[in-house]
Amino acid sequence: MAFAVSLKHRLRFEPYAHYPDLACLVAHLDTFAKNAHSEKNFEKRKRTPWKAVGEYLGLTFASSNPRKEIKRSDKPLGNLPLEILTYLSAYIEETSVNGTLKNAVILGQMMTAISALTDTQASCERVLTTPLPLGYNILISQIVLLYVYLLPFQLWGTLGLLTIPGTIAAAYIILGIHCIGNELENPFGNDVNDLPLDSYCAEISRELDTLMSIPAPKFAEHLGLSRHINQPLWPLSHGKLDEWRGRGLNDLRSALKAKAYVGKKGNDEFAAFSESSNSTLRVRTRTMKEGVIEP
Repeated sequence: MAFAVSLKHRLRFEPYAHYPDLACLVAHLDTFAKNAHSEKNFEKRKRTPWKAVGEYLGLTFASSNPRKEIKRSDKPLGNLPLEILTYLSAYIEETSVNGTLKNAVILGQMMTAISALTDTQASCERVLTTPLPLGYNILISQIVLLYVYLLPFQLWGTLGLLTIPGTIAAAYIILGIHCIGNELENPFGNDVNDLPLDSYCAEISRELDTLMSIPAPKFAEHLGLSRHINQPLWPLSHGKLDEWRGRGLNDLRSALKAKAYVGKKGNDEFAAFSESSNSTLRVRTRTMKEGVIEP
């Protein structure tokens, strides 16, 4: 959870560890981000009314460069997500050394998961730090503006006074596509059209809380508790686990074959065959208990 939240803040150029959703997760860790923190990080930057209006309207020139927060730091900020992965790797290694984790296959899978998290961070940072080349962006902007400026002269002879609304509509479409291209360069911000990273992290938190709220199930205990409701061959048969446990291998194979065959039939035939199979199962089970036939 700490890795996911710290990666979210890093992608938003928030390099410290004092943020409300992150501080409670990494406060006990010795990290560069924690050591670089100071009281001035809590100070809110003053904004002029014009700047506030520009940010509300989403104007690019009105937004502050998010990298300023990194440049203002007088101490090394490190890479908090990678430092968290280091702690996770150290924990996994410790469980392997002290014998808590004895299964080498699971150990390998856990280290593979750590490697996958590292690759995920690298991919996200590659998207963030690889924008369109500046010259390409400038050229596209100039071509778009030049086309919009010259468009009325092309339409006047054909549309007359309708050139004004026609030009406005065409300019809206062309400039809109151009702005969408600029927005896609950084999908990790706080704008409405950016990826909902906060929702992703909240969902991960809920899922982890759910998984950790109950102990890991043991198969033998689960089988014993659910034997009175477990129907291994439903919907072919409503027989419980104990009823099928005493059957021979040939009977089980025949039942599985019948289940595969019935799955190809229609709903009516399926219901009729299922009821017939259940009746046959009840008769065979009763006669087996009475010793009339051999299992």
